Amino acid sequence: MKNNMDHMEKVLNRHISGFHRYVLTGCPHLSFASQNLCDMLGSTPGELLSKEADQYVSWVHPGDRDRYTDFIRDLSRDGQSRTLQYRMVRKNGELLYVSDTVTVQRLADGTLVGDSVLTDVTDLKKENENLKFLNETVCCGFIKYTCEKQPKITYVNDRLLQMLRFPSANDGESDYLALCKENLFLAIPMEERRRFAHYLRRVYRQGTPMAGEMTFLRCDGTKARLFGWVTRCVDENGKEEFQSVCMDVTDRYQRKRESEAKRYLKALIDVYDKIFEYDLADCTVKCLYAQKSAVFKWFENIPMHMREATEKWIRDTVFEGDRDRVRAFFEDFYKKKFRESDLQPPQIRYRAFSSDGELRHYTGIFLKTDASVSLFCCRRMVDTEETDLLRNENASLKENMQKLMTRFTDGIAAFEVIDNLVTPLYASDNVCKFFGFTKEEWMPMMKQSTPLADFVSRSRVAYEKFAELLQNGEAEFTYFDLGMKAERRIKAICSQKSPAGATPRYVMLYNVDDMKQGEEHNAEKCAVSIRTFGYFDVFVNGRAIAFRSEKAKELFALLVDRRGGYVSSEEAISFLWENEPVNAVTLARYRKVALRLKNILEEYGIAHVVESVDGKRRIVTDKVQCDLYDYLSGKEEYAQTFKGSYLSNYSWAEVTLGGLLNEGTY
Repeated sequence: MKNNMDHMEKVLNRHISGFHRYVLTGCPHLSFASQNLCDMLGSTPGELLSKEADQYVSWVHPGDRDRYTDFIRDLSRDGQSRTLQYRMVRKNGELLYVSDTVTVQRLADGTLVGDSVLTDVTDLKKENENLKFLNETVCCGFIKYTCEKQPKITYVNDRLLQMLRFPSANDGESDYLALCKENLFLAIPMEERRRFAHYLRRVYRQGTPMAGEMTFLRCDGTKARLFGWVTRCVDENGKEEFQSVCMDVTDRYQRKRESEAKRYLKALIDVYDKIFEYDLADCTVKCLYAQKSAVFKWFENIPMHMREATEKWIRDTVFEGDRDRVRAFFEDFYKKKFRESDLQPPQIRYRAFSSDGELRHYTGIFLKTDASVSLFCCRRMVDTEETDLLRNENASLKENMQKLMTRFTDGIAAFEVIDNLVTPLYASDNVCKFFGFTKEEWMPMMKQSTPLADFVSRSRVAYEKFAELLQNGEAEFTYFDLGMKAERRIKAICSQKSPAGATPRYVMLYNVDDMKQGEEHNAEKCAVSIRTFGYFDVFVNGRAIAFRSEKAKELFALLVDRRGGYVSSEEAISFLWENEPVNAVTLARYRKVALRLKNILEEYGIAHVVESVDGKRRIVTDKVQCDLYDYLSGKEEYAQTFKGSYLSNYSWAEVTLGGLLNEGTY
């Protein structure tokens, strides 16, 4: 028995952290103090034990003694077990944070005692204090969330709550923050969720942080633009989690977008007579510019119901014989058929009555500006265009002439021309290429003036032709299209020159040959067949393409996997070089791969199957035959073509493979 008692005392002294016993009957005091408690405080048992007074309280931090005294009093009164965190001061003056858990019991003689175990929580408290300091002083938002497919928020600081304008939940109201904590994707717009999920998968797979901008939904219905970082960590319980630090860049983002929109609108105004903004998300339309038209001037920049306002315009101004066709054109736009097709911007030619009552010919086009907003731009056709149309109205080439006059421009450019000096204000990528410049070379030129002769020197078009354009307002150019392997003609229309000569000149470029007809001819000439089930291969007229670059082949496979969707440089790099970040080195490497792919496709005469716009690329699905596309068409004759293997060459294809194996996903 004595050995057992000695063993129990040894356990209490050495193995139970900070163990001590209170006598709560009468004047509270300690009747036992373990050795590890003495070690913790740097004291001796005699400095803690006393029958006349509570010596222990003198080791409690002065700022916490009242709380500690109330704690002991509550233990003595109700005999319930309790826990309290407070500070203690060691003999050497160091501060110690402890968690004191006391279990109360009454002995056989009626004495009330409390057995206490102290846990040293100093390190945890300091960490929390640092986190609290960051939470209260740093202007960045901080969030921690799980690595699940539907991420759950485990911590979010006050700054981020302020950024997203989370209100406090009132009684009887749903707590929006609680909903978002269960599913982080609820705080992200629908159009951004797939991209955010893709970034999280990359961070998880590669284990390296990523930075970028993302749009979030505020509680008041508005959107916030946040710039931040995502990294994968391990929490205090050993579980993997994501952590993000972000800052609010909404104002900067909106100023930039507004500035770009103003510059773009300024360029369009010099070419088109009327410009209307259609917002499919809000179902509204407003007139942004109406030249001198009194019909539209009175409600400029006033949002109106989209369908009602458009129908009123069609009914009041469009020629009766064209109304049904114009209604069908806008109905296709409402149903987003144009957006789904990924073709060139939709256009229409129609007749309408001008403000002076004259029947005129007009052309209209939809230009997409973001996920939900498009601009409908229309202009009256000049007299020469109307004469040409009327002259050929009964000719056998009537349909071709209509296509000719309504084909969308190859691009839009804006230039400021003063004393034969040119300062480019804006241009799309294909316009830069027409003038012989890369986008990187074009940007510095927008900040300085360049002599016209130097500016056009790389374009392979005579200087006199550009001078003619600026002088007469119109000119036609011939250039060699590498993709078509043929010469093509474009027409340029320039805004009128002001008397002072210092007003910016704006240029629109139009195709004047039937490009689509040429593409169809090439497609018929070169039958392209793609095999994705199993290993990836491409065949032209039955002959396999011998890719000299494996990365170029992989890039083509990635475009096929996207099924006609555009792939940006950053996305392509994340697949082609999974363990490397997007930087100047990988971007340069990717450009070389993209150029090699372009060259090999041109070599086989099928350059038309890949389309490039502003650095993004996609496969033109209706120009190729592909076993994946056939299988997904749902036609019975292709139902057995998939045997459980897809793009076996590439690990990133496992996502699509999983969808194909899982019935109903695709």
